[in-house]
Amino acid sequence: MIALKITNIKQFMSKFLAGEDFDSFLLESASISTYNTFTIDGRQNRAFYTSEEWDDPEIRPYEFTAWKKIRPVCFDLIKGKHTPAAFHFVLHLIPEYTASILQKEDTAVTPDQVKAFVLNIKYDGTGLTLVTGTAFHTFLMDKTPDVLWDKTVRQFLSKKEISFEVLE
Repeated sequence: MIALKITNIKQFMSKFLAGEDFDSFLLESASISTYNTFTIDGRQNRAFYTSEEWDDPEIRPYEFTAWKKIRPVCFDLIKGKHTPAAFHFVLHLIPEYTASILQKEDTAVTPDQVKAFVLNIKYDGTGLTLVTGTAFHTFLMDKTPDVLWDKTVRQFLSKKEISFEVLE
């Protein structure tokens, strides 16, 4: 787990909310404080779908909503003349990318042992911080996936030209 301070918040927000840079993520949850506090549960709502739709992986491939689908809603809540008072997003990397991250180094951890590679995005009114995390289905002694995810996030931000500092 690492914490990264985003040094150019405006640039980050443009890429996060108006661009496709984070479309390889799913939204677990969001809390956006503007004139109200809006809370979004990113879990798919069973009551919304027919039984056939719920079981169709083409319609509902994940437990959580794709960021690219919910991004416009979040953008509408944040845009305006005033800066948000705060927000917090919890994103999961789309599971199809787990294997490629684990293959970067020799580890006995398999993709089915990793529940999620997580990215927390938090703005407190003064600064924006990203915190990485890894969730497993069971306890594992091997911390290689954590290290690989931390490295992947730093490389991702650099590739997307998002400036950051590692917080100690």
